[in-house]
Amino acid sequence: MSVLVLASRSAARRAMLEAAGVSADLDPADVDEAALKDRLLAGGRSPLQVAEALAAEKALAVSRRAPGRLVLGADQTLDQDGVLFDKAPDLSEAAERLRGFSGREHRLHSAAAIALDGDLIWTAVDTARLKVRNLSEDFIQAYVARNQEAALSSVGGYWLEAEGAQLFERVEGDYFTVLGLPLLSLLGFLRERGALPS
Repeated sequence: MSVLVLASRSAARRAMLEAAGVSADLDPADVDEAALKDRLLAGGRSPLQVAEALAAEKALAVSRRAPGRLVLGADQTLDQDGVLFDKAPDLSEAAERLRGFSGREHRLHSAAAIALDGDLIWTAVDTARLKVRNLSEDFIQAYVARNQEAALSSVGGYWLEAEGAQLFERVEGDYFTVLGLPLLSLLGFLRERGALPS
């Protein structure tokens, strides 16, 4: 049996876990993320708190149908000056986002939560700060054309582990946090639980 149930469709998170030696079964959560985000933001929650709440809600939703299993929920939000950004709906918007990020700093908040039998038993959140270099219009257009999947599937429009690295002047924080999971904290929790060897 796998160590975890991953309440997500994220191939990147599953690949991260498997590369670290943590087996996970996929069981995506049926959570209306957009409605939950809207409610949380209307209630004055910060982008970091939104990431925490979404991770917890995903873990709890799947945990209720996976008795006896550790269920991992995860989410990542991008925050620029307190404004939360979602994934771009199209390539034109992805290019516009990069124009807005150019020469400025943004933060990625990566949250994880573990639920067991419908109860939340562990949470973690970590933040990375990323400074985008000054991007030329030619670079933005060519980058988006070459990296369409990354531009639409990641909240910032980039994969740091790929050509997205060229967007940045500076990255402060844990690499795994940028990829979307506070992995080291998660591994520590799993060792404490005896789910991984210590």
